[in-house]
Amino acid sequence: MENGHREVLAVRYGTRTTTKAENFLNWHVYGEPDEAIPMDYFFWVYRDGTRTVVIDCGFAPDVGRRRGRTVLIDPVDGLTALGIDPAEVAQLVVSHAHYDHIGRLDRFAGAEIVMTRRELEFWTGPYAKRTLFAQPTEATEIAALERARDQGRITTFDGEADLGGGLRLVEVGGHTPGQLIALAEVDDADDPAGEPGTAVLATDALHFYEEAEADRPFSVVADLQAMYAGLDTLNELARRPGHALVAGHDAAVGERFPRRASGTGMDELVVRIGGADVHRAGVAR
Repeated sequence: MENGHREVLAVRYGTRTTTKAENFLNWHVYGEPDEAIPMDYFFWVYRDGTRTVVIDCGFAPDVGRRRGRTVLIDPVDGLTALGIDPAEVAQLVVSHAHYDHIGRLDRFAGAEIVMTRRELEFWTGPYAKRTLFAQPTEATEIAALERARDQGRITTFDGEADLGGGLRLVEVGGHTPGQLIALAEVDDADDPAGEPGTAVLATDALHFYEEAEADRPFSVVADLQAMYAGLDTLNELARRPGHALVAGHDAAVGERFPRRASGTGMDELVVRIGGADVHRAGVAR
C-alpha cells in the first residue's frame, strides 16, 4: 500500500442463518411474516500507509461454534493472511464488549485498547452479570478486558475521540451502554487524485441496513431511546456527500462494497473500501 493511502478492510470471519423475528426487536408489531436472513460477522482494519488500527477482534472459534456460528476463519489467522501480526498492532478499538467483538483480545498483548468510558465501566461493574446483559458476553473475555485495564492498556473517552490520520470515534450507546461507531476517511484506491470519502463503520449500532432504512431496532438493546438516536445519527451521516454506512453484520456489505482483497488468499472474506467505493455505495437507495 502506498504511503499515505487510507483504506478500510472489512474482514468477514463468520456467518450463520437466522431470522428477522430473532433479530428485530418485537418483530410482531410490524405485521409481516418472519423470514430467514443471513448474518455475517466482521472485524475491520484501518490503514493509512503508516499505521494499522484494528477495530474489534471477532469471536474465538470455539466460542463461535458453541454458539452455533459458522467459523470461516480465525480472526487471528485472517490478520496474519493480510500481513498483520496481532502482537505488533499498536492500537485496537473496541466498539463494545460482546463476545463477537472482543473474543481474541488476548492476542493483542501490546496494543493500546480504545473504547468509551461508559462501556468499560458497565462491563466491569455490578450489572454486567445479570442474565440479559451477560448472554452476549463471555466471562473469560470480560476478565481479559479487566486485566488490560489493570495493566493500564485501556484508553477511554466520552462522546468523541480523534485518533488522527482520518479516523474518528463517536459514542452512540443503545445496543450496549457505550457502543461506538467509527468514521474512517478513505482515499480512491485506483486514482491518487480521486476524491476521498468517509466509511461510517457502524459496528453493532447497525447490524442490518434494514434497521436504519426501515426504523427497526435490533433485538439486543441496553437503551432503546439511545438506539433510536443512534439510528438517527447514522441516517444523518449517510445523507452527507461522500459518506456510506458499513453495517456490522449485514451480508449486503459485500454487495455494496464489492472490491476484494486480491492476492491475499482472502478474496472471498475481505472487502476493501476506498474513496470511490464509498461514493458508489453512498448513492441514495
